[in-house]
Amino acid sequence: MMLTLSIATFRERWQLFTGAIITVMLGVAIVQSSLLIVASAGRYGEAIAVLGLALGVSVFLAIFVVSATFAFTIAQRRRDLALLRLIGGSRGQLRRLLLAEALLLGIVGTVLGVPAGQIVLSLQTALLTHLGFLPDSFAAAWHGWVLWVSSGIGIGVAEAGVLAASRRAARVRPLEALREIGAAGKVMTAARWLVGALLTVVALILMTIATAVDNPNGAIPLSINATVALALGLSALSPVVVPVLGRLIGSLAGRTTVGGLARANLRDGVRRSSSTAAPLLVLVALLIGLAGTFGSLSAGAHHRLAADLRGDLVAAGPVTPGTPGVAAASTEYALTIRVTTVTHYGGDTGTETDDVEALAVDPAAYQQAHRLPLLAGSYADLHGLTVAAAGGHLGASVPIRVGGRDLTARVVAVLPPTLNGGPQYLLPQDIVPPAALGPARAIVRLEPGAESAAVARTLPQPVLTLDDWIAHTDSAQDSLNAGVMKVVLGMATIYAAIGVINAVVIGTGERRREFAVARLTGYSRGQVVASALLESAIVTVTGLLLGLLGALATLIGISGVAGTLVAPWGIVWLTIPSAFLAVGATSVWTTLAATRLAPIALAGARE
Repeated sequence: MMLTLSIATFRERWQLFTGAIITVMLGVAIVQSSLLIVASAGRYGEAIAVLGLALGVSVFLAIFVVSATFAFTIAQRRRDLALLRLIGGSRGQLRRLLLAEALLLGIVGTVLGVPAGQIVLSLQTALLTHLGFLPDSFAAAWHGWVLWVSSGIGIGVAEAGVLAASRRAARVRPLEALREIGAAGKVMTAARWLVGALLTVVALILMTIATAVDNPNGAIPLSINATVALALGLSALSPVVVPVLGRLIGSLAGRTTVGGLARANLRDGVRRSSSTAAPLLVLVALLIGLAGTFGSLSAGAHHRLAADLRGDLVAAGPVTPGTPGVAAASTEYALTIRVTTVTHYGGDTGTETDDVEALAVDPAAYQQAHRLPLLAGSYADLHGLTVAAAGGHLGASVPIRVGGRDLTARVVAVLPPTLNGGPQYLLPQDIVPPAALGPARAIVRLEPGAESAAVARTLPQPVLTLDDWIAHTDSAQDSLNAGVMKVVLGMATIYAAIGVINAVVIGTGERRREFAVARLTGYSRGQVVASALLESAIVTVTGLLLGLLGALATLIGISGVAGTLVAPWGIVWLTIPSAFLAVGATSVWTTLAATRLAPIALAGARE
């Protein structure tokens, strides 16, 4: 019976579910595409890391948008649900009805998402190739198991999104819902206050811990999770903020007719306004938070590199001792080694093998060219089967594979953790086979009085000044970070746009009678459209302000390990007009559609 009712509701109110279906379809397509690429990209760690981040953001935003959509649509259908209770429907049957609707939504989204996944696969592969994460010859192989994963993701996202909304709908008392009074008509329930407050406290705790962590591998997830928690907490509390901002910003319009109507509508449509602000809030928090994380780490890495290196020139090759005009030179060979580390999960012990960046160095020369102190150990012990490791444990034995040889090296020095990529291990040059040595660079310190240009001509070319080399290194890392931002945040923007536009369309679609009554009381169609536009502007301001507040959790959290805080103003100034344009244009378009008919034909109609 519940499934039959769900199918009937789906057929009758398909417009309410369109945004959620598109969200599930997009989530299935992205997960399917990402998994196929990951399954075929075992040697390309950067691509796997980017797609792993994209997968996490995709699933989170898909569940959030579906959850927000169902919560809003259930509020719009409260009268229908109350009638089911009045004719004998139990709370359990109501929940099963909504879960069945979510099942249908998940099935439809999955059916559409599987073929769409092939299109996304082509786009993702082309983008990752263009950004340098994958080679031009890369092609992802098809695996049949991905269909089962896609089905689980599609249905799982839909069901997870509706769980909270279904419990809330089942608790509504029929008479309260029919009369629009009491608990059913309240937006800020006790549970919502509790959830919002708890998430805000969790965010503050995570942010505080992140500032005390000295390793970016720990600080980054803590900071991002702090922003997610704070964004969700502020989203839960947004119905408190929207009316306040509505009065403050609406007062700027003075006592105009349009301003008065907009303020009244915001006061009476708190649920509608908060549903529109929520996805925008989450998008801005993630967008600014992640961009600020990359910017802060990049700036911190620049400052650390400048403080670490002691030299005047950097040559693109080995520099031998005794070169005229050279007081000291540290030749450092880049290479990739395979490291096996022991992992402990609960009571289980396992191993992980990864390819990591390393440098083969002369320890004495390296120590003269680098000023940052070791966390433990000494460069003097770096000889024979030994390594210096970032984040390692002094005295630990580390199995490594270098140039086809399997070795077990002892950690004799602990390096400071790297902020923005770079070598994780230092090896004595004498244990590395010559064939395994990669490109060389030499940090050169000139003798007093030596002419820089004259000495540079005698060194392996190209030769850069130390400041220019640091700037070049920063530029390469910034390009990599920009690529990650394009992949992850472009996708997040699509999700948020779907959520915001869907909320505006659903909210406006249910206001035809409200607009008609306003026009019958003397407002013109233009004034009604203008008031809706003003409402959308106020809601956009709310979402932007709360989103910026949410992003502070990441920015403050990452500032501890980065040693600086960089606000991504370029992203901020791009986000603000884009948000106003998207929400405002959708509001005007849907309001014009809702006021197309004569008001007398709609005033007596039931929503």
